[in-house]
Amino acid sequence: MKKIFCRGFMSFAFTIVAATTSFAQNKSLKIGDPIPESFWTTPLQVVNHPQKTIDLSEDKNKLILIDFWSTWCSACLINLPKIESLQQKFGNKIKILPVSSQDKSAMDKFFSSSNGKKYKSMLSTYEDKKLHDLFPHAGVPFIIWIKDGKLLNSTDAGQLTEQTINEVLNGGKSSLQTIIQINRERPLMLSEDYDRQRNVQLLNYSFFAKGQIPDIGAGGTYRKTTSGKIHGRQFTNVPLWSIYYPIGYELIKKQDKMSFTGKRIIINVNQPEQLMPIEKSDGSNDGSNLYNYEFIIPEQKSDSLYSYMLEDLNRYSGYTVTFEKRPVKCFVLVRTSTKDKLATKGGEKRSTFPLTPSILKNVPLKNMVNMLNGEIPIKELFIDETGYTGNVDLEVSGVRDIATLKKELQRYDLDLIVQERQILMMIIKDRRN
Repeated sequence: MKKIFCRGFMSFAFTIVAATTSFAQNKSLKIGDPIPESFWTTPLQVVNHPQKTIDLSEDKNKLILIDFWSTWCSACLINLPKIESLQQKFGNKIKILPVSSQDKSAMDKFFSSSNGKKYKSMLSTYEDKKLHDLFPHAGVPFIIWIKDGKLLNSTDAGQLTEQTINEVLNGGKSSLQTIIQINRERPLMLSEDYDRQRNVQLLNYSFFAKGQIPDIGAGGTYRKTTSGKIHGRQFTNVPLWSIYYPIGYELIKKQDKMSFTGKRIIINVNQPEQLMPIEKSDGSNDGSNLYNYEFIIPEQKSDSLYSYMLEDLNRYSGYTVTFEKRPVKCFVLVRTSTKDKLATKGGEKRSTFPLTPSILKNVPLKNMVNMLNGEIPIKELFIDETGYTGNVDLEVSGVRDIATLKKELQRYDLDLIVQERQILMMIIKDRRN
């Protein structure tokens, strides 16, 4: 089964699946090729339609827009209101068909959810294989344009607009730009000529570029040796923050036992928005402050991967990152008695922090501290100095109000004390030439 990834952008979304081929070079159809007759007559399984299947035989004279999507793809979901609006505006002149390879249960689950109910009238295919085979692609959303029975173009979702549709319908010059999908299983931008060099072994590779690369997705993945060691990282279309964060996580965890979160990063730069660009209301950004980075080293040096990555970025990024101990005001979790009111009664493990209510059942107390550091809008660090090592049972009504949290923790003879501690912090500064 072909794996695809979502071309949406999230700050800490680091799971991306690589494509196995350069799809632009291996499509069974090229731009301008006629669409096979089977395309129009093949039954397609659909949801949100009175019939179980449909075909496109009555849509031959329309501009057909195939929107490949998945319910787990944030960029796809952002695109749904636009699809509905465009279909309503152009009516019978166009046919926008959302196409998914997910099964019917996944479709039903989405369209019955609070978010999906808004699109309950939107027809979509499910368990599709034929259109995916006819128009192979590495990621979603991915748009196929068909006009006059021929493949007109393949684009990303950003090019699906009222303007571009009008251009195509009016037969004028189109501003559409064909998307060339990039194979993420090979080093970024490394010439395919390298693959033909049988006696050449890649020992080190570094690629660092600013600006958005279309149609490759946003996030990061790993390079592993045949023995399973991580000896490289790849990031595409992410802000520098999203590259620095995993480096900080890996380097700090070697030095102390505290969890690493964004609270342990001090940003001391003139233009912090360039480290973490602000997204627009539709979830997009202009891409000017997005970066692409790949770094690979020999297997025998894999233990130093993140140190070498930091040296590399410090050399070329325009910033300097160091790790220093700084005095930091913290909420220190302490016990107020020797009486044990925390010990678990056993049973199934459960942790619902930071939900309301927030529950720990048969899990370590550090689970609560880790979630307090990572999941609530309180800037101070939480530190566990209880010394309690066993699993606990604990429940509080919520974690967003410190006063309430302190009061409820007293039931367990716990308290949060504001104190200063020397904490190893990640410091990001503007580089001085």
